[in-house]
Order: sequence, then C-alpha cells, then structure tokens
Amino acid sequence: MQTSIGIFIIRSRTFKCSLDHSKKSFRACSFFAKIGRVASEEVTLQLIKVKCLPVLLYRLEACPLTKSDLQSLDFVIKRLFVKLFTTKNFEIVKYCQEYFGFALPSVLWAKTIDCRKLLDVQLSGKTDFGHNPD
Repeated sequence: MQTSIGIFIIRSRTFKCSLDHSKKSFRACSFFAKIGRVASEEVTLQLIKVKCLPVLLYRLEACPLTKSDLQSLDFVIKRLFVKLFTTKNFEIVKYCQEYFGFALPSVLWAKTIDCRKLLDVQLSGKTDFGHNPD
C-alpha cells in the first residue's frame, strides 16, 4: 500500500516499509547506465551523489529500518561501485568509497535520524539528557 507521502507499507505485524520502490527508482536514475565510460568516475559519482542518492533515501527517515534493510540499501551502492570500477573485490570498493567520500545509505540514514532526535529535543525545550531547564 502506498501512502499519500509516497512510502510503501508492507503488510506485517509491525510497521514496516518496502524499500523495493526506492531501490528501483535509484537504478532508474543512475547516470552510470546513461553516460557509461564517457565521464570520469569522479564526475559520475558526484552526479549520482547529488541526483540519485536522494531518490534512494527519499522519506526513509519515516520508516523504522532494520539492520537487514540498511544492508540492502548499502548493497545497491556497493554494486554501483563494483560496476563503475570493474572489480569484485569489496576491499577495493570500500577504499574507493572512502577515497571519493561516498557515504553508504546506512550511515546517511543514521545521521538523519540523529539530527531529527536532536531537533526534537531542542524543539521540546529540553536540555541535556531530557531534563527541563529550571
């Protein structure tokens, strides 16, 4: 079921979102298939970071993601690097991600959630550790 805000909810005992639509949208957006080897890896990754990564992460802060969900999102990026750098060695993939400053979706999602929690605390007027200022 798709909600009015574009999140796909899976029928489950607990609230759960489908990541399939996000992953398919990311693949459709991917510039790698369109520009191939014409542009440098740096340009390709910058385009993907700016144009495609937001598509993958769109509205996911509203979803409770499991470790398996996060690994699934990370795998999409790892596969992109495997194709871009024509390697199957995940150590090389990891090195390239670090070299080009390309954070995995799980890292970006965690930072977004941490920022939301901090903002919620600030908006509620609470200070350190949830104590009200007196």
